[in-house]
Amino acid sequence: MRRLLPVFLLFAVAACGSDASPTATTSSAPYSQVDLVVGTGATAVAGKSCSVNYGLWLYDSSKTDGKGTLVQQSTSPFAFVLGAGGVIPGFTQGVTGMKVGGQRRLIIPPELAYGSAGTSGIPPNATIVYDITLLSVV
Repeated sequence: MRRLLPVFLLFAVAACGSDASPTATTSSAPYSQVDLVVGTGATAVAGKSCSVNYGLWLYDSSKTDGKGTLVQQSTSPFAFVLGAGGVIPGFTQGVTGMKVGGQRRLIIPPELAYGSAGTSGIPPNATIVYDITLLSVV
């Protein structure tokens, strides 16, 4: 029995590795965009000022719509010039072609988001989910 105890402990310690952690819930996915509501107003194109409301989540394949931990929710419209580099590439890609009044869900992999650096509330190499409502294009 004494000889089996170290083997048992070895298996028990291995089972407690970082992958078993309850905080290791995010996963990766390729870029995708889905129109939840197709807008009827002006179209978002490069060089235009766009205003949006959005929600941002860490992607988690085990959660509904891939929405894991909520990172940020806009409390007022966020304005940016499309294509001017003020937002991550996946956000630019996802807003391009939207029409005012539209709602779109984006799943953005790290290479089109915050990459290996991460940012506040977003760990390195995280896939993220945005739900965006396009409010205006001027």
